[in-house]
Amino acid sequence: MSDYRVALQDMNFVLHDVLKVGDDWAAMPKMSEVIDPDTARAILDEAAKLTSTLIAPNARAADEEGISFADGVVTTPQGYKEQFRQLAEGGWVGVTANPDFGGMGMPKVLSAQYEEMMCAADISFSLYSGLTAGAIMSLDLHASDELKDTYLPRLVAGEWTGTMCLTEPHAGTDLGIIRTKAVPNNDDSYSITGTKIFITGGEHDLTENIIHLVLAKLPDAPAGTKGISLFVVPKFLVNEDGSLGERNAAKAGSVEHKMGIHASATCVMNFDGAQGWLVGEPHRGLAAMFTMMNYERLGVGIQGLGAAARSYGTALDYALDRRQGRGAKATQESNAEADPLIVHGDVRRMLLTMKAFVEGGRAFSSYVGQQLDRAKYAETAEAREAAEALVQLLTPVAKAFMTDTGLEATIAGQQVLGGHGFVREWGQEQWVRDCRIAQIYEGTNGIQALDLLGRKIVGSGGALLQPLAQEIRTFLAQEPGQWSAEFKQLNSAVIELERVSKDVLTNFRDDENLINSVAVDYLNLVGYVAYGYLWLRMAQVAEANNELGDFATSKVKTAKFYFAKLLPRIHGIVASIDAGSQSLFDLNTSEF
Repeated sequence: MSDYRVALQDMNFVLHDVLKVGDDWAAMPKMSEVIDPDTARAILDEAAKLTSTLIAPNARAADEEGISFADGVVTTPQGYKEQFRQLAEGGWVGVTANPDFGGMGMPKVLSAQYEEMMCAADISFSLYSGLTAGAIMSLDLHASDELKDTYLPRLVAGEWTGTMCLTEPHAGTDLGIIRTKAVPNNDDSYSITGTKIFITGGEHDLTENIIHLVLAKLPDAPAGTKGISLFVVPKFLVNEDGSLGERNAAKAGSVEHKMGIHASATCVMNFDGAQGWLVGEPHRGLAAMFTMMNYERLGVGIQGLGAAARSYGTALDYALDRRQGRGAKATQESNAEADPLIVHGDVRRMLLTMKAFVEGGRAFSSYVGQQLDRAKYAETAEAREAAEALVQLLTPVAKAFMTDTGLEATIAGQQVLGGHGFVREWGQEQWVRDCRIAQIYEGTNGIQALDLLGRKIVGSGGALLQPLAQEIRTFLAQEPGQWSAEFKQLNSAVIELERVSKDVLTNFRDDENLINSVAVDYLNLVGYVAYGYLWLRMAQVAEANNELGDFATSKVKTAKFYFAKLLPRIHGIVASIDAGSQSLFDLNTSEF
């Protein structure tokens, strides 16, 4: 496995040269107090040292060892406890957390870079702090002051970790049918009983306490999702003075044996009358969870990006070093017995596809992070609403498109290494395995597509697409320079996106299967268009910055590759959307 080299130059380029985040921060009073471009660069420098020297070197060994489970106790791989201790001591668990509880209060657009580093270093390890960050956000937004004071300082400090307990054996996406019950006790607590599955970090030895956020139903709960409440259920009860009390009746019954993320403890959690406390209002638990979902789903998309970035680094190193066969006369080294792999056209195709998806994904994740920050911190209601509209549209795309292209990239990275890519010690097969889950959890990518097309596009009558389409049109109205062909290509793509959107809006009532049948294609269409928009922005900025040298030249040429080889994929996607649902439903069930 190659050493992990953090793409700091590209991260800073996206943040400061393309997105100009400093201008945003200066205009946001809450942000201007804690962050400026120089501070951001310093934070990323430190994050790069942490992830590349402390976490990444242990990733393969941790994957090989995995977690162990005995008598309800999970033991994490060697090195993880020390890694987590250093992570916590550096304040990294609370990067985006509220400063009132000890957090750094950093913007999401910056933490997206840190999250990419963590995922590229070791996805399994990143999940313990990543889920904790989600629990911190949910408690900060919805818990009572008493619960906040009890749990947030220790969670933010990394002394405790958090989980999200949603899924049950019979209820995954359809949370409205969960069976976990919450019965009021004689005090302000509740007795929580039920079983949750696929709980990341449900049990481990990294911290002394684990704080579970559990969805359950009160005795008077209405049916469906409107009857779900949210409860905080600690592994160990917390005394009034903050010390730990007796063990709660919340225990891991087993752990899953998985394709990937072997060092992440994925648990079946049994709550046998465990003591818990209501977070927020009764029957409003799902809404409380979903306030953090935009952040969590972007975070899962970044897992795909991180895996792809790490795989690209290994594939590039190998292609430069490994000598096999002869390239064209223009590339071959006449004094060597064979040429390096990178001279061969198909190897270059795979490497450039990886590079285009990684750098495009980095720009996209940062762009969505910027919108999340604007939706939260922008000074005017109009600016906040405009950013929120983009967040609503692009969140499912961030989760699904970034993980789909992430898997494609990791498979390409494995393929570059040939047989060595299939062998464990080179590391490429691990990134394929670890990336695969990101397409499944936090709502499968098919569910993300249904959310985008059904809820967001059809649900808004197409209005939610317009902020993105208008922003791209405004960009395309400028002088294209050498990019006139690409401007026309992107403009045509936007026109096609709007056309198929209108066609779906026109036809879905006559074809009840239409939305379900074309949703994934539609999401991919939005993804390729959004990446095209950001690639043009990056290319123009790079072209105007001569001092960037080879970095700028590489950025410009990769943009040309994206428009020549990847954006044209939308023609097949559009044809598939236009074909509708008939071919999917022509077969009777027995004919499968």
